[in-house]
Amino acid sequence: RMSRHAQQLRDHDINPCVAETDASRKCMDDNNYKKDMCTAYFLKYKNCRKFWHNIMMQRKRDGVKPEMPTAEERRKILESMG
Repeated sequence: RMSRHAQQLRDHDINPCVAETDASRKCMDDNNYKKDMCTAYFLKYKNCRKFWHNIMMQRKRDGVKPEMPTAEERRKILESMG
């Protein structure tokens, strides 16, 4: 059974970067844990975290709840950006 924290990390409404996390992990598995083979995946993950962290902080400043948009809201935000 997964810990509550582990479950939250798998929850698409809480963690906007589940896909990037999984892709990084798969790359590491596929490349025998040679980090230099997965740099692009790590960068995508880092950019994902930074992007949604900035949105979350803006929502917090604006008093918007929940601070992290749901998976559905995030899809609409990304679509509106093209």
